Amino acid sequence: MSLSNNPRIAILDIDICPEMAHIASQAHSHPMSLSTIQSCFGNLYKSFGVYLADELQGFAILHQIFEDATLMDICICPQSQGAGLGRFLLEKVIADAKEAKAETLFLEVRSSGVAAIKLYLRYGFKETGRRKGYYKTADGSEDAILMELHFNS
Repeated sequence: MSLSNNPRIAILDIDICPEMAHIASQAHSHPMSLSTIQSCFGNLYKSFGVYLADELQGFAILHQIFEDATLMDICICPQSQGAGLGRFLLEKVIADAKEAKAETLFLEVRSSGVAAIKLYLRYGFKETGRRKGYYKTADGSEDAILMELHFNS
């Protein structure tokens, strides 16, 4: 599977939350709950879905207040990972945040998320801090790496 399969991005509405929660449960060891995903719909949020052949493969949730935007989650179903869909979604999130006049895009990522960290660094994100032991793991916890991308600097 690759981007040659003509992925498309669509704005998601709250009706798709069960599918989003299912993908998150497959892709993350400690996913957001359905109710948490549902709470990410409203005036300050925008959710994007990436589709292949009309099948949802992943999503991203963007939260923005004035000039500060936060990537709340980006998630690709395991069978579609490695095909460039995460990059495709991230590009959409960055473009949307810029269009909405964001000055900074924030995110946090698990320290074990090596592929995600490499992707964020490739797009110009910088590590700005860590939350020690923030994320639960099967055998304890791991750090959250805080990252920022500045648009107007």
